[in-house]
Amino acid sequence: MDVITLLSSYFAAINLIGFALMGIDKHKAKKRAFRIPEATLFIVAIIGGSIGSIIGMYAFRHKTKHFSFVYGMPFILILQIILVAAIMNAPVEISFI
Repeated sequence: MDVITLLSSYFAAINLIGFALMGIDKHKAKKRAFRIPEATLFIVAIIGGSIGSIIGMYAFRHKTKHFSFVYGMPFILILQIILVAAIMNAPVEISFI
């Protein structure tokens, strides 16, 4: 398995998890059941699930009135885009010593 396939699989899975966690937490909120901690939702976004979390937020209309989510999730996504762009544009040095 090459690196691109592995990374693509990881990001697809973590974004699906982020999306699902928003839906599960919304369902639990309606049932007044034990909720998923906000820190967990943010950790999933930070480790690569920000797109899925943002889509889940609006698809399930969950956490859309919380300042930390409305601005925090897109901020995480922007940081991730900047990080990927920086890595992609970094000079590659190869030495055979």
